[in-house]
Amino acid sequence: MKSSHRIRVLGREIQVKSSASARDVQEVESYVNKRISEVAVSLPNADQQLVSLLTLLNITESYLALQRGEPSGADKVRETVDRILSKIDMTLGEETPRRVDI
Repeated sequence: MKSSHRIRVLGREIQVKSSASARDVQEVESYVNKRISEVAVSLPNADQQLVSLLTLLNITESYLALQRGEPSGADKVRETVDRILSKIDMTLGEETPRRVDI
């Protein structure tokens, strides 16, 4: 059964219907607002429509990569950090490379 939820995106209050829990809807709202903020920071002079479209494209790209089984952004960061730590460890003569949890 679908319930109504009020969310706020781009400063606008929107009423949505969803069969998801209120907590899940809030998580989606937070995620979308976080991604919008990331785009807005990188394009401070862009209008809301451009920010919205670029955010939609970024989220869609992430979703499609996930569907294809490609590593997520966090996985890529983890791999990069592991490579850097391995290089540092080799330079310092460490025998056992460290791993970092992100």
